[in-house]
Amino acid sequence: MEYMIDEFEANNKFIDLIVNNRYRLLRHSIFCIGFFILMFFSNWLSHYSGAGKYYRLLLVYSILLAMFYINIYVLVPVFFFRNRYLAYIVLLLLLALAGLVLINTLLSTYLPQPDHRRDLVSGLYESVGMIVTLISSSTTIKLFQRWARANERIAELKNITLTMELNELKNQINPHFLFNMLNGIKALVRSDPEKAGTVIMKLSDFLRYQLYENNEEKTMLKAEIDFLSNFLNLEKVRRDNLSVNVTCHTPAKTLNTIFLPPNLFTTFVENAIKHSADISGKESSIDVSIEVEEGRLYFRCINSKDSCYIAGDKKDNGLGLPNIKRRLELLYDKNYTLEIQSTDLQYIVNLTLPV
Repeated sequence: MEYMIDEFEANNKFIDLIVNNRYRLLRHSIFCIGFFILMFFSNWLSHYSGAGKYYRLLLVYSILLAMFYINIYVLVPVFFFRNRYLAYIVLLLLLALAGLVLINTLLSTYLPQPDHRRDLVSGLYESVGMIVTLISSSTTIKLFQRWARANERIAELKNITLTMELNELKNQINPHFLFNMLNGIKALVRSDPEKAGTVIMKLSDFLRYQLYENNEEKTMLKAEIDFLSNFLNLEKVRRDNLSVNVTCHTPAKTLNTIFLPPNLFTTFVENAIKHSADISGKESSIDVSIEVEEGRLYFRCINSKDSCYIAGDKKDNGLGLPNIKRRLELLYDKNYTLEIQSTDLQYIVNLTLPV
């Protein structure tokens, strides 16, 4: 058992050395030194002696090392990782050919040998072998780094998503919440039975979404909009002097074909609900709009604010905003924009996502 634990820790340290940016200088140093030692003891260098031997070593080493870094920092990220495989293969072949020609030209011009033709043939095979090994190893390293970092992002995303879902269940679907809703429905049954029936249906949809669709990896945009609408309308039942408005002019056909992770907007709406309450009893409002245009989703949430509200209470502030920001980073990297603006009378959220 201890052997397995030690082996697991050793594997983690090796992966950390390959992937973690903290060890970038160390792993590059190890590679450069290891590659130099490998070339120093290779067969092709044994045919030479004296100072010319070391000049040849430094020249070939420098060119091959330059090819390694051109592949790992230019060709792989710009072409291979962007699925431009044909261009990558062509440029890789051109890079290998250019390297061979440059090595041969410089050696034959500045470091000629008496039996140059025989050495050239034997050296050519070794050069091709070293270039193939070098290129394949550099591409493999970049692929491994990308795979390891993607796995880290997926694991972190799952943890954050789980935390958010648990917090939402605790904050939204709890006995206190249901007690308030049922009390509101009880009062409506006496004063407006028809409206009470409508509220019961909305509460049913709200609970169904939380219990079933919320557990899916992705949910339909139309279902997410309906959920937000039901959420706000249920809150309206609980509070007097609250106006809510959810608008979406995008055709339903489009909304039904767009899927995204659930509860990307819930935190912002929760925040709007909390901070739109006016202790003086004045009219408060929450306006939400969602539109899809040219492959981008535009979410906007505006809520009124109590003029006496003090933003300095960190305990009451945020409602999971750090978590949702981090979740957006993991889901969309740099392909999203989030702008939050707070004025004396309004709190405005603008979120843009690719769809």
